[in-house]
Amino acid sequence: MAKQMTKQMTKNMTEGNPLRLILLFSLPMIAGNLLQQMYNMVDGIIVGRALGAEALASVGATSSVQFLIIGFCTGTCSGFAIPLAQSFGAGDHRGLKRFVWNTWFLTAMMAVIITALCVIFCPTILHLLSTPDEIYQNAYSYLVILFIGIPCTLLYNMLAGMLRAVGDSRTPFLFLVFSTCLNIVLDLLFIIVFGWGCAGAARATIMSQGVSGLLCLRLLLKRYDILKPGSEERKIQGNYVRKLLFTGIPMGLQYSVTAIGSMMMQIADNRLGTVFISGYASGFKIKHLFMCPMDAMGTATAMYVGQNLGANRMDRIRKGMLQMTGTAALYGIFCGIIMYFFGYSISSLFVSSDNVEVLAASAMYAKYVGMFMWTVGILIVIRYSVQGMGYSAITVVGGGLELAARGMVSFLAVPVYGYLAVCFTDQVAWVVAMVYIIVIGIWCFRRVQRRMEKAL
Repeated sequence: MAKQMTKQMTKNMTEGNPLRLILLFSLPMIAGNLLQQMYNMVDGIIVGRALGAEALASVGATSSVQFLIIGFCTGTCSGFAIPLAQSFGAGDHRGLKRFVWNTWFLTAMMAVIITALCVIFCPTILHLLSTPDEIYQNAYSYLVILFIGIPCTLLYNMLAGMLRAVGDSRTPFLFLVFSTCLNIVLDLLFIIVFGWGCAGAARATIMSQGVSGLLCLRLLLKRYDILKPGSEERKIQGNYVRKLLFTGIPMGLQYSVTAIGSMMMQIADNRLGTVFISGYASGFKIKHLFMCPMDAMGTATAMYVGQNLGANRMDRIRKGMLQMTGTAALYGIFCGIIMYFFGYSISSLFVSSDNVEVLAASAMYAKYVGMFMWTVGILIVIRYSVQGMGYSAITVVGGGLELAARGMVSFLAVPVYGYLAVCFTDQVAWVVAMVYIIVIGIWCFRRVQRRMEKAL
């Protein structure tokens, strides 16, 4: 019965219509990513309305470094899932279980090292971000608690990656539904009832993430024999560790390099004053809310490409990549229209109507970013496709180009043009990286295709 349940909950994506498979697989992840963004959105809405614009600025002043650390953890866990997907697509269940065991080992090591370093250097990080003195204490309280909760973030993302590698994107989403509802309740309890301020918002977030991770673990141990290593597979093996690191670390670094660019923007924006810090903070949340489906489409495409690479189906990889790239671009155009015309209304979710200047700054950021959302859709899908083919390291170069573009605008244009330059920093980086990844995507596909033809 357990084996039959496992078979039903896994999904092989090497047969069937590529676009339909990827979109259906991505739907729970889209909903899940939106729910994860709700963690931050609920924090922002309750903090902004219950504690005021200065408290919102305290949370917003740390948004880029949160993206840096949490993004690295999320990206690395997504990268760890790619060799699992390749093994599953090839029907190599013993190899799959060995990758699972070595993933547990690497994730545990990451949890200890990253948590310790982040907690120790939290004050230094805030000073590097040029955090204003009047919001420093609240920003520190919020950020250090999120850092303490890094193991919770890693646990959920590692287990979710394992489940997605074998074709189950539904289960992680269901657990996120519960934990998001819990986060809303805890936010209200900790901030409004207990009066814990910004620290209460952070506690609510990490407790909710911890619950979703534990629920994933319980289900995996109970129903997924395919992901439960036996005594023969429970060994730390160098070749498995190397492959996991080769795919995981570059994907984590890709998130981090992008986040470092955002930190540069944050530093430049923090020097413009509390109004623009709050405006950028709420605009940043709006941008990531609309980008959530793109990230889900990219992750789904990477799992699809990984499984089909294991099955030697390059024809399906090509078709799926092209279809999803077009879909992501169309979605980006839709997002741009909404952000352009309704940015002010959406910003009012985070900021009360009497903070007119903050609302205007947030709407301005959303409007100009929205004009280029189609470019980031193309960028994300092709980047994840390249990673699914096993070329994670080469995508970091594209991240480096984004970093350079953001750095130039942040440090050269912002001092001259002020907040207007902040509003166009992302777009410059996206266009540069998109051109690069299109060229690299074509090169990687042809290289893998030639390699498979020689092997036949």
